[in-house]
Amino acid sequence: MFKITFEDNTEYSCQAPITGEELLKAVPAKNTATVVAWHVNHFLRPLSWTVDSDAEVEWVDLTSMEGMNVYQSSLSFVLAIAVKHVLHTPVRVTNSISEGLFWILERQPAGGAGKTPEITAEQTAQVKAEMKRLIAQNLPIIPELTPVDKAMQYFRSIGRGSKAKLLGINMSSAPIMLASCDGEKDMFYSPLVPSTGYLKNFELSWLAPGMVLRYPTTQTPQCLPPYHPSKKLQKVFLDYADWMRKLNVVNMVQIWEAVARDGGRELILVSEALHAQQIAAITSDFLSESGRRIITIAGPSASGKTTTSHKLRVQLRVCEKHPVAISLDDYFLDRDKSPRDADGNPNFECVEALNLEMLNDNFRDLLAGKTVQLPRFNFYTGKSSPGRTLKLEKDDVVIVEGLHGLNDRIVGMIPRERRYGIFLCPMTGINLDKHTRTSTTDHRLLRRMIRDYSTRGNSPEKTLKSWPSVVRGAMQYVFPFQQNADAIFNSSLLYELPVMRVQAEILLRGIPAGSPVYGEAMRLLRILHDVPIIDPAHVPSNSLMREFIGGSIIEL
Repeated sequence: MFKITFEDNTEYSCQAPITGEELLKAVPAKNTATVVAWHVNHFLRPLSWTVDSDAEVEWVDLTSMEGMNVYQSSLSFVLAIAVKHVLHTPVRVTNSISEGLFWILERQPAGGAGKTPEITAEQTAQVKAEMKRLIAQNLPIIPELTPVDKAMQYFRSIGRGSKAKLLGINMSSAPIMLASCDGEKDMFYSPLVPSTGYLKNFELSWLAPGMVLRYPTTQTPQCLPPYHPSKKLQKVFLDYADWMRKLNVVNMVQIWEAVARDGGRELILVSEALHAQQIAAITSDFLSESGRRIITIAGPSASGKTTTSHKLRVQLRVCEKHPVAISLDDYFLDRDKSPRDADGNPNFECVEALNLEMLNDNFRDLLAGKTVQLPRFNFYTGKSSPGRTLKLEKDDVVIVEGLHGLNDRIVGMIPRERRYGIFLCPMTGINLDKHTRTSTTDHRLLRRMIRDYSTRGNSPEKTLKSWPSVVRGAMQYVFPFQQNADAIFNSSLLYELPVMRVQAEILLRGIPAGSPVYGEAMRLLRILHDVPIIDPAHVPSNSLMREFIGGSIIEL
């Protein structure tokens, strides 16, 4: 006899070992239909995991980031199996788009060496039908603890040499967990669902040259969110992917190889050169129309808006303009006046958290040639105070950066012919292997965790706890206004995870086992384990990366 204790302190007595699936049937959860995994003694486990002694458990459903990772990984596994059955060729995930994952084929067609074959609408329909067949059969997905040498041998045998190399790079002798389904095996960085029947809620949409795998989100756990793929964003993704292929750095093994050659210096130089090229192109486009006076920069948290605005300012000075920067963060209302979310906590993600009346007055007066006094927000005290004064002269350009820089309620204050909008976000991560990418949301999370610990007094645990709310805020208040952008700036850096690894690991390992975000910390640590280390000292002092790791020459 042993006891299972749930998070609400209720107990369930067991007389024999029990799996998560069996327990869920015996003691249904509030959101049983969307439960995909469980925490056992604070560790994230698959529902096939067996408990045979006293344990504390908590259900993990699709309203959590961990649950979504379980669902996405499981669905990706089924997609890879379906593509192999139908198209008999390898498939690779490249980026996210409109709440989905974009996948392309890797096989080179006859006579087309170096080219990526395009997936057709008909092929997409065939793969979708096969996925539905696999899901309808409710095939078991079995976790198999496998010696690392046998796992490497398996991946080499199916033509996935990079995956085998990645497993061998860390020289760990610990066995790894493979997932097995319908005769196929793969490895992911989170547990998978017990069987394919859990994955009924999905869509596969054709988007040349590949296809988009769509799934529920934490905001819409029982249905699919609206699908609005942007051709402008897709071009950014494809151009960046093509650039990475030309540099031969499309996966983590190639990052390891680059670091082994010169400590990652070339990766840093090339990444910084690309950013400089993008800034120069945006500046040229802005100056192509003489009436523009205000540039608004928007993007989700930790996308690098502050550094980008300063780099843009420098580039404009090269072009004989006199730019001045304004941060929307300085327009935050005092915390005691901030709007509240559904849980009663201050909601800093919504546009109503800003002093919109003051902002509107300042824009109107600046464009009228008047002198205005800008506010200055103190993140430690949560209070606003008077800041510097500003008056626009003949060649002055105002650069406004913040979460809501493209929001209709912000840009609507400025005549269309006087403004230029930039959407900023790290849009492409590095693939860990063909079927697993490093999420750009995770990149932003690590950036923010490191920055907020050192500059804003926030613990890593606090950052992880608040992150789901930050992501929800971006989906509601930031991403919908991408269409107001005249230009898109991809703030991804090929080298950022290796540079952040040491700091991030130290912070994540400090999160206690009893924390509600312990499982998420462990997931991030598993990913970082496969990332090489680059000495942060190699990062230029004016790099966007310095906004997060410290040491920036730019006044932030």
